[in-house]
Amino acid sequence: MNRKALSALVMGVSLTATANCMAYEAGDMILKVGAANVDPQTSNNTTVAGLDVEDNTQLGITGTYMLTDNIGVELLAATPFKHDITLNGAKVGETKHLPPTVSLQYYPMDSSSAFQPYVGLGINYTTFFSESTTGALAGTKLQLDSSWGLAAQLGIDYSINDQLLVNAAVWKMDINTDVTVNGSNLGELEIDPMVYMVSVGYKF
Repeated sequence: MNRKALSALVMGVSLTATANCMAYEAGDMILKVGAANVDPQTSNNTTVAGLDVEDNTQLGITGTYMLTDNIGVELLAATPFKHDITLNGAKVGETKHLPPTVSLQYYPMDSSSAFQPYVGLGINYTTFFSESTTGALAGTKLQLDSSWGLAAQLGIDYSINDQLLVNAAVWKMDINTDVTVNGSNLGELEIDPMVYMVSVGYKF
């Protein structure tokens, strides 16, 4: 094989490898599915001292639409999270919630990089449902109000090829809910969870 042919072959392989690792362009859609963990960082602002909310892991789904090569809009969804509620370490109830979150994301790297770190800022809406009580609160009616708050995000994608990728991401969410027991408002509980997700993705 002569030198020109060898150079052409090397260039062709290099271009193919680069194309297989091309990241995001305006108009791309990226769907990611994986495990999402909601870990409440609870601070107790109610009249019931020692009230806490335990963590839970569910199926997480994100969908991103790239507005430009470097800016995307993401929707975070999941199957319902189910949390134990504890009072001084003892379970007194449980609740389910859904935390859909919309974020505007910025990807600083150019599209030739297989690694794509990003930051995001958005709005979270959390709705609580299926509240129930047990233990010391058995027989009472528990209600947790819905919440609106900000969400900040850090993440990184790694492109395996032009379509497949792996992802790791973390969110800090502002979730505050008023706690009502038997119709009496006990005050506000700041849940403010960290949300962790590892996933695989597909780019359309």
